[in-house]
Amino acid sequence: MPFIKTDDVQKVEHVHLHYQDCGRGQPVILIHGWPLSHRMWEHQVQAIVDAGFRCISYDRRGFGDSDRPWNNYDYNSLALDLRHLIQHLNLWDCVLVGFSMGGGEVVRYLSMFGNDRINKAVLISSIIPMVKKTDDNPKGVPEEKLNSIMDALENKRVTFLAEFGKLFYNYEDNREKVSEEQLRYDWTIASFASPRGTIETARAWANTDFRSELRNVSVPTLIIHGDADQIVPIETSSEQSSKEIRNNKYIVIKDGPHGLFVTHQEELNQHLLSFLRQ
Repeated sequence: MPFIKTDDVQKVEHVHLHYQDCGRGQPVILIHGWPLSHRMWEHQVQAIVDAGFRCISYDRRGFGDSDRPWNNYDYNSLALDLRHLIQHLNLWDCVLVGFSMGGGEVVRYLSMFGNDRINKAVLISSIIPMVKKTDDNPKGVPEEKLNSIMDALENKRVTFLAEFGKLFYNYEDNREKVSEEQLRYDWTIASFASPRGTIETARAWANTDFRSELRNVSVPTLIIHGDADQIVPIETSSEQSSKEIRNNKYIVIKDGPHGLFVTHQEELNQHLLSFLRQ
């Protein structure tokens, strides 16, 4: 099982990150969503490798088979982990693909390190640019709702994750596309993540404002979002980022929930591969 060793921002703690490296060709790095792991990407990894690309997916610190440090789950630390991965594997001309929370790593990486080693970017069901409702972000999620999520994670985490999984796929509307076994699989992945890491990364995606960083995204960028997303509503996220990121292609998937990598995997893969080949 391959790992890399990273330093935190203060360089006082080492974290081992688990990754999967498949195929040959231009490297495509898949950054998973909250609260899952690299395992969420199985349908995309196969398609990307079959199309002639090298596909690297990894577990964010605190998730999957990566280490579970107590601190440093902010986006600077997460982007630095990504930087270590890219340097350790000596990757060039990378395509960064961030799902949901992972969109934050993409944007923060480009803010911290510029376009060095990066050729393109993809944001799928992304939280970018800002989740929380404020006076200048009136369509965001109210703070009291975010606080209730944090409370649920602290007091009834595994129960919350089960209900969250259903909203993730708009399960009642997509029973023919999402099996109960898929829900249990996701719940197992999410439940076995670090409780501390789950909460602290939730604080990161809930409270980080990326609006001023969108100008730092200058590589060609594909933005994909489902118009039925109940986890990250399209109006508060991709609708906004598509207007601010300079060189982007914006695709809306009709009736797509948050977890469209399962419910609309063929459509998603077609758009993704088309962008990669351009």
